[in-house]
Amino acid sequence: MSGHHHDDEIHEHDRGLAYDLPVLARRRMIRLLAGASLVPLVGCSAEDDTASSSTGSSSTSSAASSSGTSSSGSSSSSAECATIPNETAGPYPGDGSNGVNVLKESGVVRSDITSSFGDSAGGTAEGVPLTVTLTVVDAASGCGTPKAGAAVYLWHCDREGNYSLYSEGVTDENYLRGVQETDDKGQVTFKSIFPACYTGRWPHIHFEVYGSLDDATAATSITNTSQLAFPKDVCDTVYATDGYSQSVTNLGQLSLETDNIFSDGYEQQLATVKGSVEKGYTATLTVPV
Repeated sequence: MSGHHHDDEIHEHDRGLAYDLPVLARRRMIRLLAGASLVPLVGCSAEDDTASSSTGSSSTSSAASSSGTSSSGSSSSSAECATIPNETAGPYPGDGSNGVNVLKESGVVRSDITSSFGDSAGGTAEGVPLTVTLTVVDAASGCGTPKAGAAVYLWHCDREGNYSLYSEGVTDENYLRGVQETDDKGQVTFKSIFPACYTGRWPHIHFEVYGSLDDATAATSITNTSQLAFPKDVCDTVYATDGYSQSVTNLGQLSLETDNIFSDGYEQQLATVKGSVEKGYTATLTVPV
């Protein structure tokens, strides 16, 4: 898995000081304001208003959890609500920004992204089942208003750490990629598999938010680009199963605090994850835009 050119992604993720400084400055200001008010700025999870986590409250806290359930925040009625941190899409987006464009293909609008679609090779990604639900909300309203009629493009690597369309052996596949329109609750739900941990990156899922489904399928007018992170305890459990052995080694060399994307703050991007290997996992995250 370390031979799948993921070093290229590490370098692509680091766009240099001109890109990083505005993001770093904004996040540090968010943490300073949150510390002063003692109220989490993102406290707007619609999934579990009372959930708490040893990982979701501070980027300096431990990434491990004893319960197997993690939370990205607690509910808040405050008018203050920070937008989801913007991140690089990396070198394997499939939205046309790096040559390959899957968004204009018929069939990309779907909820089950485990298999390829269209004229692709028709493969299916194997792994521990994972259902991902993102709730897109309006940050300007204090996270209290769902963004119905928006759209989300979501993609991630497979159990071996490969990205469809790009990695050797799966360039003819387009699995683990899909688009959906948000419902009246601002939600989209994708059926997928738990992604690997490959060399140099904490386990994550990429996503882009668009103002409408038309914008998404035209691959234009992206509103936000970000990434979802997974709690360490869940990763440890999943990676102990067949097919994820290399992820154990790779995860052991990383932490959320040292990952080159999440090291400057991951409070808003750490998903709430529940479930089991046998029954599959659910990952939920509120996405203020």
